[in-house]
Amino acid sequence: MVKRLLRIARWIASAIVVALVTVFVVRAVDSQRGPPLELWHTLTPKELSRAALDRADFAAYLAAEDRLFAEVRREVTDKLPPRARVPYDRYYAASPIFPARFAQDFNRSFVVEPEGPVRGVAVFLHGLTDSPYSLRHVARRYAALGFLALSIRLPGHGTVPGALLGVDYDDWRAATRLAVREAKRRVPDGPFHLVGYSNGGALALMHALDAIDDPALGRPDKIVLVSPMVGVTAFARFAGLAGWPAIFPAFAKAAWLSLIPEFNPFKYNSFPVHAARQSWLLTQALGENMRRHLKGGLIDGLPPVLTFQSVLDHTVSTRAVIDQLHRRLPDNGSELVLFDINRDTSFEQLLTARADTALERLLPPAPRPFRVAVIANSAADTSRAEVRETPAHAAEELRRPLGIAYPRDVYSLSHVALPFPLEDGLYGLEPDPADAFGIRLGDIAARGEYGALVVDVDMLVRMSSNPFFPYLLERVAAGMAPLSRPAPAP
Repeated sequence: MVKRLLRIARWIASAIVVALVTVFVVRAVDSQRGPPLELWHTLTPKELSRAALDRADFAAYLAAEDRLFAEVRREVTDKLPPRARVPYDRYYAASPIFPARFAQDFNRSFVVEPEGPVRGVAVFLHGLTDSPYSLRHVARRYAALGFLALSIRLPGHGTVPGALLGVDYDDWRAATRLAVREAKRRVPDGPFHLVGYSNGGALALMHALDAIDDPALGRPDKIVLVSPMVGVTAFARFAGLAGWPAIFPAFAKAAWLSLIPEFNPFKYNSFPVHAARQSWLLTQALGENMRRHLKGGLIDGLPPVLTFQSVLDHTVSTRAVIDQLHRRLPDNGSELVLFDINRDTSFEQLLTARADTALERLLPPAPRPFRVAVIANSAADTSRAEVRETPAHAAEELRRPLGIAYPRDVYSLSHVALPFPLEDGLYGLEPDPADAFGIRLGDIAARGEYGALVVDVDMLVRMSSNPFFPYLLERVAAGMAPLSRPAPAP
């Protein structure tokens, strides 16, 4: 019997080794396809260490940020080879999308001061491969409500995609603590809100849980989440395997899940394996932190959470947002806003059954311990939208028209759409000409033949702005009276 068990164990071990070798070889060969690595892939600017972040103040962080951007200018922009000096390259100084040419480079940390008395403070945490640009509209609304709005560039972001190879999720957590310290220093009294988008949503929740254990970290009075990364796809668990061949210089491209021209001035298109792995590790640490606080009876220390989530989200798990977050929250006035698919489109016959039934499958029946608002068609034969609001612990659904319609040919929102109004100059479906950033990615209706564009067409058809953004701002502002004068644009 023992010999038989040993034979089985050796067979299983051999099978595992063969499988891993196969994955290694296939990934190594596959990584050789596509474009070469560019300067923005091979440069890894040195961010402040985690220990330095925990010692630094915001002024020191901004000074370090200045040095990083100077290094990128010196080592990338000034050394671009001729093939990269093209109008769609964000690192080409003569490009219309070169970030430094704009009145404000939203790759950098920024603060929006309210006009009038300061009644509170909010910290904004952007998403993975993203920049502070993504939450600028929400930050401006907060400033109009009398809040000082502080939006920090998280380590590894805003400079070059290669910078993400040199940071991990604990660096992002340390930067979050730094931003909170600065926020509380500037506004020691008054409400304090944490606002997180995507990966920044996970960071906001992590900080709030850590602050239950150590109130000196700064406990928020409210958390606002936009497409929060509470759970990610199963592939992310094994993303690290994809980068194994990169230990050999000949297969350096294996360290990247995608190598795409950098035509977006405020977000990386190229995506390193390491970043995907760190994001997954962050969600695992967040889940463990939630379970620990639940088990210890400490979850009641969390403040109210307001979450905005599309029922269709290719990046994060909507089910995790509902089941692993909102169904675990204390009964404290939390709220979930869901954006349903458009059921009045010519795409109806092409929608999968899973997409068509997403809302019914994901949302638990009322009554619930948290408020729910669903944005949906007011009828199946109209694009006009309504909001269906169900208060906490109630079963009756209250409906009211929004005065907003789903745009033509839009069948759903997406992970990336929620924080941007239709008028956003970069991502908007109806971009404001006064809000120009050299390229309009949100209103491209690309039709033609394959192979002519520098990017796959599927990147351009993903909805990148939110027609219901006014409702998002309405819920953010609920219970907070605005100042008499609007805040200046960030």
